[in-house]
Amino acid sequence: MRINGLAVIALRTVLVVAFLLLLLFQVMSIPGQFAHMAQENPERGHLQWPLTILFVLEVACVQVVIVSTWKLLSMVKQDKIFTRGALVWVDAIVWSIAAAWTMFAVFSAVVVLNADDPGVPILLILMLVAGAALGLVVVVLRALLRQAADLRADMEAVI
Repeated sequence: MRINGLAVIALRTVLVVAFLLLLLFQVMSIPGQFAHMAQENPERGHLQWPLTILFVLEVACVQVVIVSTWKLLSMVKQDKIFTRGALVWVDAIVWSIAAAWTMFAVFSAVVVLNADDPGVPILLILMLVAGAALGLVVVVLRALLRQAADLRADMEAVI
């Protein structure tokens, strides 16, 4: 039990640091990067706001995953992870991954259709495949969590 407690504390620390760094990235770095791009390349200036919005929303999806993971950790600590309430947070993770993947797929399609070098399109497609795999793994784990929650509810009804 002590190892689990230490793992939860370590993961929560990592989640807080990641969330704060993503917030800093979201508020300062992303807008600054695309403002600089528009200033350096005026012919691409029209992309400043669409790219800023896209990447801010992508980071927001990651932040939703972090908050949902925090809530699931709280449920683990309270021994309530195998309940229907946990499914709400796993659903938030699934929908967040789906939203991020969809936005990235649209972005990738635009880049791939306008690319003249195969390197970047291949990298983007690889990232899309990895994102799809991650989302599908979470969907499978959600199904397992639902089964475990149903079994626990059945066991509690018997006892």
